[in-house]
This record gives sequence, structure tokens and C-alpha cells, in this order.
Amino acid sequence: MVTTMRHRRYTIMALPVLIWALMLTAPPIYARAQERPHLIQTVTDQEIYEGMLALGLTRTPVLETEDCGKAYENVKTCVVRIQMGNAHGSGIIWKMTPEKVVIVTNRHVLEYWDAAESYVYFPQGYYMDAQTAGVDERFDIGFLMIDNGQFTYDELMRLQCARIDEEVYDRLARKSTIFCVDSGSETEESSFYEIVVEHPRVYIDYFSGYMLYGRGFVKPGMSGGGAFDGRGYLIGMTTGGTQNNDAAFVPLMDIIQAYEEIMGEDIADE
Repeated sequence: MVTTMRHRRYTIMALPVLIWALMLTAPPIYARAQERPHLIQTVTDQEIYEGMLALGLTRTPVLETEDCGKAYENVKTCVVRIQMGNAHGSGIIWKMTPEKVVIVTNRHVLEYWDAAESYVYFPQGYYMDAQTAGVDERFDIGFLMIDNGQFTYDELMRLQCARIDEEVYDRLARKSTIFCVDSGSETEESSFYEIVVEHPRVYIDYFSGYMLYGRGFVKPGMSGGGAFDGRGYLIGMTTGGTQNNDAAFVPLMDIIQAYEEIMGEDIADE
């Protein structure tokens, strides 16, 4: 466990010297302005962090125009590695609150989860314990929850959760290029692979549900990781692939629905 540390930052606010305006009809009077004491306002790291949450400053940035390579640099910090003994999968920082960090991943990844031996590795270099918050059998979705007490506030302010917009998914067209992020491993760094969308939402028998389907390379260990459009918006979660470069992703709207049902709160509530 990482002990919580709260550092105080100080902002010095100087009161302006008051200048008294003279009445035009009054005789000239020369008064020396009184010196006012400086006031010191203290702001804690906790207050700064909670202010960032309220302003939406903990979400990954997006580009004005599509560029998968540049977008990857913006979003790679929101994809984590879920380590379970010798096996690993991926996860997405889905939501950050004053009390917790929520990770979304595939249900089939969490089948290997053992709280005594498993942990979440963040690209910033943090190793954190987590507990399962629930799974959705329909969509192959599961959630992990990490208590903020394991982080310092400085560490929390370095995290970013994925930026989402359902309208972006709705505008997703066939033959558009997206990319999925590999969280890496103990011996490999994070990377990304481009995917050509074949159908934004199509029924796939193997998953017994509707998936975002595309053509491109995915590999073991990427399950539960994020799929993003060329600007950096999260549009789905990597769930499966074949040697023939078929790739399937849980669509964004299904993740949102599962979160609201399992966690009992709206994704928009910060």
C-alpha cells in the first residue's frame, strides 16, 4: 500500500492598495495609503485534485484532426496492465472520483483475477491493489475499483481517464481507421495497432452479441484495452481477434450501459 500524503501549496494573494479619489470640489489633500497586510490562502493537493475532477481536467486530450500516431501519445496513459500471476490483460481508466479510480476490462480477463496475487500496473509506474466491482455477462465487461488511499494526490493528478462521446461513435463510418492500444508487459512497452472498421455494430455469433468489427492485428494480452478513433476518443474495448486479422471490440454504448447498471451511477456524474 502507498501511504497517502497531502502536501500543501500556498498561493499568495496581495490585496491592491486602495486609492482614494478626491472630490473635485474638495481642497487638495495628500494622504498616504495605508499598507495592508498580505493574506496567505492555503490550498491542499486534495482540493486541487477535486477541482481538476470538477473541471474535467483528468480526461485525455483529443486532437482537432485525425492522426492515430499523435492520438496514441495522448491516450496511452489511460490504458493499464492487469497482472494476474503469469497472465495479463489490459484495462482502461474509465472514471476517477474523489474516492476511487474505476478500471473497465473484459469479463473474461477477470476470470483469472485473484486479489491476493493480482494487481493493476499503471504506465506512470504505479502498482496498485484492486477489488472487483462487478461483471456484465451480456457484454463481456467487468470493472475493478481502486481506493484512492493507495495513491498520493500528486500521483492521482498524473492519471488520466479515457475521454468519451457517444456522438463520436454514432458518426463512426465503415473503412475509417481507428487504433487499439496494447498495455505491454513486463518485457514489452506499450504500443498501438491500426484497425480498419468494417462495421460499427454487427452481431457476431461467437460473442453472442453486437460488436464493433474491424480488420487489423490484435494479440493476446490486449483484451480489455482501449480502441480509439483518430482524434483520441474512446469508442470501444478490445475483446477478441483471429489469425486472419479479424478484430472485435465491445462498443462504447454497451460499456456505458454496463457501468451505470453495475455501479449505480451515471458516467457523467463527476
